[in-house]
Amino acid sequence: MNSPSLIQIIGAALFAVAVLHTFSTKFFERLAHTQPRHAGIWHLLGEVEVVFGFWAMVLMLFMFAISGKHEATHYLDSRNFTEPMFVFAIMVIAGTRAVLQLAGAAVRFVADYLPLPRGMALYFLLLAFVPLLGSFITEPAAMTLAALMLRDTLFSRPVSSKLKYVTVGVLFVNISIGGTLTPFAAPPVLMVAGTWGWDIWFMISTFGWKAAVAVLVNAGSAMLLFRHELGHMAQKTGDSEQQTVPLSVVLVHLMFLVLVVVFAHHPPVFMGLFLFFMGFATAYQRHQDRLILREALLVAFFLAGLVVLGGLQQWWLQPILLGMDATAVFFGATLLTAITDNAALTYLGSLVEGLSQEFKVALVAGAVTGGGLTVIANAPNPAGVAILRGKFEDQTIHPLGLLIAALPPTLVAVLAFRLL
Repeated sequence: MNSPSLIQIIGAALFAVAVLHTFSTKFFERLAHTQPRHAGIWHLLGEVEVVFGFWAMVLMLFMFAISGKHEATHYLDSRNFTEPMFVFAIMVIAGTRAVLQLAGAAVRFVADYLPLPRGMALYFLLLAFVPLLGSFITEPAAMTLAALMLRDTLFSRPVSSKLKYVTVGVLFVNISIGGTLTPFAAPPVLMVAGTWGWDIWFMISTFGWKAAVAVLVNAGSAMLLFRHELGHMAQKTGDSEQQTVPLSVVLVHLMFLVLVVVFAHHPPVFMGLFLFFMGFATAYQRHQDRLILREALLVAFFLAGLVVLGGLQQWWLQPILLGMDATAVFFGATLLTAITDNAALTYLGSLVEGLSQEFKVALVAGAVTGGGLTVIANAPNPAGVAILRGKFEDQTIHPLGLLIAALPPTLVAVLAFRLL
């Protein structure tokens, strides 16, 4: 390991503080109640999506003070903010009434043919079918759809805290592994697929079918465990029939969704398309619910902060990864993913030449396996938190509760990738 610079040491320290901060958001929410005079700042620091953006700002202040304006701005210019921008655009489009109604109709159609009570069937499909669909519409879009539909069905009535956390834990793990049927949908796969020449057939044969088995086992286990609490999911919402979106508007929304996915690597293109979409949504506002702009902006801010802070972690992450064999790197990547974005791990691996195919497969498998353990483990996770946290006590999904709930489905993913 090369001797780190002062800025790298500060960056690692602030990264560690940010990780601890994500586990401490409830503390800041309590401060907001006990110190109402400063409630605004405490509420701000209690927002999990704000954590990494806030500490990234602190890092940049240090960088400006120590290295000067030129070095600080050059560092920011060298960061790739494509993923935060893409997640922002895809979240807003995927969260529209038109796309949700179409996805809901597809889920209900499939549910009609499952030999299960309707509530159980819908719950199973939202935790299995939608995450696997993420391999084609991207994981952030799948997370947005699944979280919004769960919010409006399962969480539309009071349910047990245990069910809430298990649902979120299974959803996050299944989204992370469910995007591995294709080389473009899961961020950690996207980082390496082009460099390592992985096409869709390689992904399906190496990762996809194993991930699908784990997704089905996880969703089925959760469904059976909470089968007595799922009956109300079969009931329709009161105004669902009155606000049906015309087919022509649905098709336009799908066109924008597909085009944003197709041009996911080209920010000027997909952001331009997003602005055109915003114009269309404004012109036909009667067919729109409130666009989830605030939630999407917070998620983008979170991911942008992760990009800024994560850019200074290579000096200690890469030696750790390269010091492992294929078996160790699988479990090491699974654990490291819990404290850093899984796409960052695979990106570091793509920079190293001469890696064996076994090592590459183990690195990516471990990265996606651990993608549900924490909010920061996988890029779509903050989107799910932003949408669902209002249904939890204190409007907070506690990181420790998420970690505990995600361990069993993560273990299923470990068994699928290592034994099948």
